[in-house]
Amino acid sequence: MRTPPIVSPGEWEEARQRLLVKEKELTRARDAMAAQRRRMPWMAVEKDYRFDGPKGTASLLDLFEGRRQLVVYRAFYAPDITTFAAGGAYPDRACVGCSLVADQVAHPAHLNARDTSLAFVSRAPQADIEHLKARNGWESIPWYTLTDDFDADFGVDEWHGTNAFIRDADRVFRTYFVNSRGDEAMGSTWSYLDLTALGRQEEWEDSPEGYPQTAPYRWWNYHDAYGHGA
Repeated sequence: MRTPPIVSPGEWEEARQRLLVKEKELTRARDAMAAQRRRMPWMAVEKDYRFDGPKGTASLLDLFEGRRQLVVYRAFYAPDITTFAAGGAYPDRACVGCSLVADQVAHPAHLNARDTSLAFVSRAPQADIEHLKARNGWESIPWYTLTDDFDADFGVDEWHGTNAFIRDADRVFRTYFVNSRGDEAMGSTWSYLDLTALGRQEEWEDSPEGYPQTAPYRWWNYHDAYGHGA
C-alpha cells in the first residue's frame, strides 16, 4: 500500500485544520438540506393500510403510537429471500444490508422524546420477525408485517427505503423518502430527525415559523430516563 506523507505533529495539525474548514462547510450544507426537507410539501395518505403487529392488526395511524411523526423503514426480510442472506438463511437471517441498518439503530426512546416514532416493516410473518429480533438483539425496534400495497405505494416494493410521515389528528401525510445510498446514513437519532418534517426541533435550526423548537441539549437524556411521557 502506498501511504500518504509521514509528517511532524505540527504539519499534521496544519493539514487537519485545512480539512476541518471543508468539513464545517459540509456540516452547514447538511443542515441546509435538512432545512429544505422541512419545507417540502406534504402528500396526503388516503388509503387505509393495515399491518400485523405483536398486538394484532394495526393501521398506519397506530404505528405512530400517539406521536406526531413516524419514520418507517422497509426491511428486506421475507420467506422467499435467501440469496441476500449472509452466514445463514431465513428465518435466522434477513438481507445483510438491512441487518446492518438494524444493528446501528439508536434506541428509539430518543426519537420518542422528539414526538417521533420509528417502525420497521417487512413481508415476513410476525413469528419470524420476533425470532429475528430476539436472535439479533433488536428487541427495541417496533417491527410490523406488511399485508397490502403499502410497500409498492411508497417506493419500497423492492429492496429497502425509509419513509417519513406526519399526522394532523387522524390525517396522515407523507413528508419525505430516501432509499439506496440514502439509507446508509440511517440509524442515528440525528439522521432520522433530519429526515422529518419537524427536524430536531431545536432553536438553532432554520425552520418555518411556528414549528416546535426547544433549547438544544436540555431535552437529551438517558434512553431509560425520559419518563412515561416520552
